[in-house]
Amino acid sequence: MQAELLVEVTRGEAVESVHFGHIAVVNAAGELIDGRGAPGLPVYPRSAAKMIQALPLVRSGAAAARHLGTEQLALSCASHNGALIHTKPVARWLAALELGDADLRCGPQMPDDRPAREGLIKADEAPCQLHNNCSGKHAGFLTLSKHLGAGTEYHEVDHPVQQAALAAWEEICDEETAGYGIDGCSAPNYRSSVTAMARAMAKFAAAPEGSAEAQLRDAMMAHPELVAGEGRACTELMRAAKGRAAVKTGAEGYFTAIIPGQGLGIALKVADGTTRAAECTMAALLVKYGVLDKDDPAVRKRAWTSETNRRNIEVGEIRPAF
Repeated sequence: MQAELLVEVTRGEAVESVHFGHIAVVNAAGELIDGRGAPGLPVYPRSAAKMIQALPLVRSGAAAARHLGTEQLALSCASHNGALIHTKPVARWLAALELGDADLRCGPQMPDDRPAREGLIKADEAPCQLHNNCSGKHAGFLTLSKHLGAGTEYHEVDHPVQQAALAAWEEICDEETAGYGIDGCSAPNYRSSVTAMARAMAKFAAAPEGSAEAQLRDAMMAHPELVAGEGRACTELMRAAKGRAAVKTGAEGYFTAIIPGQGLGIALKVADGTTRAAECTMAALLVKYGVLDKDDPAVRKRAWTSETNRRNIEVGEIRPAF
């Protein structure tokens, strides 16, 4: 099976660019109800799987023992912008563990948040690891590592923290992983089929209240601004959904969605890794499954979107093609 056409970019009446990829939609019974392209293809979900990597933090009792709230659980699933609303709570979280920036293993990253980035530039300061979009996930890893009494190199693939993440990954996906690669934040990221990731999201969607899956899912929906940031697709789509969906982007054109009211899980991968195509496809799927209206501004910003030139003249459109 090959990738299927997902998104068209037009100019005038002609299609100028196209994006192909793979989609899997799975219901609460674990059945594939919509498969496009090659949903059985093993690929890296990158940050779209962060809620899976956070499962051991809650399942182990570490989150409860440290009295973590919904904000910290949301940050453990986040790919944030490095704004003050992200870095300050992560810093407080680490301080409560008697740890700091030097204990993180995610590496420094210039924040995507404009005020934070410009503040660093004006002060002639370098970004720190707190600014890394994965610092919340890594604070969760450190919390689990302390709880387990494990070593400091929590990001290594054979460390108890990453072994717990792998076990949770394969259990909720109901599939053995097809190997791993090292993510941008230095933690392992596992190759799983698109269908397996959608199956995992469906389990999050159907999870009973109080379960680890439900706690993480509900924290994401309660704090969409912490999961990504202002102007970002995850934040804007979740705000528009108003508790009807939790969505999570990943690098290289990956996106996942949890739809609790219908017990549905969605995973998609754009073959060329393009963010605009992944966002367009996810917005269209949220419309298709009744989570959002086609005319919602958060949708129209990404799907069925008018392309304008520098004189604000409409010249084309970005639209779903499936």
